[in-house]
Amino acid sequence: MNKEKTAAHNTTIYQAIFAIGALLIPVIYGLMLRPLFFGQTALPLELVFLSASIFAMAQLSYLKFRWHDIQHAVSNKISKAIPTLLLLFAIGLLVGSWIISGTIPMLVAYGLKLINPDYIFIFAFIAPIFFSLCTGTSWGSIATIGLVIITVANVINADLAIVTGAIVGGAYFGDKLSPLSDTTNIAAIAVEIDVYEHIQSMFYSTLPAAVIAAISFFVLGLVYPPKMDSNEIEVITATIGDIEHLFNFHILLLLPPAIIFYGSFKRMSPLPVLIVSTILACGLSLVFQDYSVDNIIQTLYKGFDVNMAQVTEITLSGSIATLFNRGGLYALSEPIIITLLVFIYVGIIEQIQAMPTLINRLFSGVKKTSTLIASSLVASGLTNAMTSSQYANSFIVGEAFVKKYDEFKIPRKVLSRSLEDTGTMIESLVPWSTTAVFVYATLGVSVADYWHWQLLSLINIGLAFIFAYTGFGCYLSSNKHKTK
Repeated sequence: MNKEKTAAHNTTIYQAIFAIGALLIPVIYGLMLRPLFFGQTALPLELVFLSASIFAMAQLSYLKFRWHDIQHAVSNKISKAIPTLLLLFAIGLLVGSWIISGTIPMLVAYGLKLINPDYIFIFAFIAPIFFSLCTGTSWGSIATIGLVIITVANVINADLAIVTGAIVGGAYFGDKLSPLSDTTNIAAIAVEIDVYEHIQSMFYSTLPAAVIAAISFFVLGLVYPPKMDSNEIEVITATIGDIEHLFNFHILLLLPPAIIFYGSFKRMSPLPVLIVSTILACGLSLVFQDYSVDNIIQTLYKGFDVNMAQVTEITLSGSIATLFNRGGLYALSEPIIITLLVFIYVGIIEQIQAMPTLINRLFSGVKKTSTLIASSLVASGLTNAMTSSQYANSFIVGEAFVKKYDEFKIPRKVLSRSLEDTGTMIESLVPWSTTAVFVYATLGVSVADYWHWQLLSLINIGLAFIFAYTGFGCYLSSNKHKTK
């Protein structure tokens, strides 16, 4: 038996606590105590995960792990992150190409003309639902239709925190219930059930949460309508005029989004589909817009810049640059770096099976059905919050609880649902998660501002625990172990 297996097999609860504390302590000090109690700026997430990785690495060295073994584990974990990193690069390219082609500007202009400001919140919730259902990606939905909506909201002076909460919630609802979603399929695979059985189970908690959230966003639109006076209406009119001077509109500019929908419908791999859509958008830019090949190259490299336009007839409003100066290969460099550091830390602590050891110890004494389901919800939320990976969460918590669920005769689809009810749903609420960083990098609104408006997740998590203790939707009617 090699050293890695021996150490993993003999991991003590104290070793597991130390490994997880290596992240928990910097999080508490750097992200909570410093800004909330000490009046200091929060530590950058990069430093939080870097310090956690150093302490965890020191622990493994103390436990006599060879550097070669640690490095190999980290390399293996990073290799699993490559698809996510490539997707982030591709999204940056996609956003830039959709702007210079005129696709996003056209959607923004029509959105400003057609969207009733009083209903911007409910629209911001519903539109990403359809996009995520069709594409199976919440991040793609946030970066495309979400970007269009937040741009419109910025111009009409809507509350950006509420709009962001609605966008993220809608994107996650569609993602959870889409058979094309990677996390949805992973949750089903982790507990060995059919993906459609898993989706059916999620309807119990996620659909009511979405209905309540939708009603809430409709009411919020009436309570917190965009505060526009005559001057701001003039600004909207001027903004539309500026956009129409910068870009030429044509129905064919809808082809790049159509490619995304077609690829998702055919269940194609997302990365090639994003690249094809990007290439098509660049071609459309040459056909319909007045931008050069050099402009397109610079947009793909560093993002679009309105100064590329040779506009002499008008003076562009200051908001135009804010709206469209974005995208490019480096647009999501921050979430990419943080994702790398997260996977480094997770790869290190997996060497001693820290999360499974802690979960098995904490929840080994569960005796009631209700407590078991609630425990899996807690474990799922904890694991995702600590690893920023629903992949890791599904397999770690799924493996830890599946035998207990079988013993209590609880259908596994309840476990798969639980993996997402708190695991997937907590991602956008945790300040140090890669999702929260991605949302900020894409929409420009921090989790501290939007988390209490991300109503879908908050309601879904609450309903999940209510159903755990009431037995509703848990398929317990024929079980020997009743919920108490």
